Amino acid sequence: MDQKVFAKHLRRQMTDSERLLWYHLRGHRLAGQKFRRQQPLGKYVVDFVHFGARVIVEVDGGQHNDSPHDAVRDAWLRAQGFQVLRFWNNEVLGNTQQVLEVIYAAVGEGD
Repeated sequence: MDQKVFAKHLRRQMTDSERLLWYHLRGHRLAGQKFRRQQPLGKYVVDFVHFGARVIVEVDGGQHNDSPHDAVRDAWLRAQGFQVLRFWNNEVLGNTQQVLEVIYAAVGEGD
């Protein structure tokens, strides 16, 4: 499937945790910072990205536990100059404020 088409599909099929995080990241809501969601990068589609700070935020469910595919993907993204932050669904749903603080700290480092 074409990356743009796949990204569009993912935007329509966001998980509850992705929806919650996007609510806080969209529209410059996190201290005026601009994020994009379900963004194609190379052969991958990342959940959220802040291009200015080169920070990627991934929200994962149990299927990502110790995933070799994710390790390869993260290595490629880091080689492109991105910092990759990964959070579990339950972290986003149960500790939203703490997750946002970690993201904000990472974005602030990139400025």
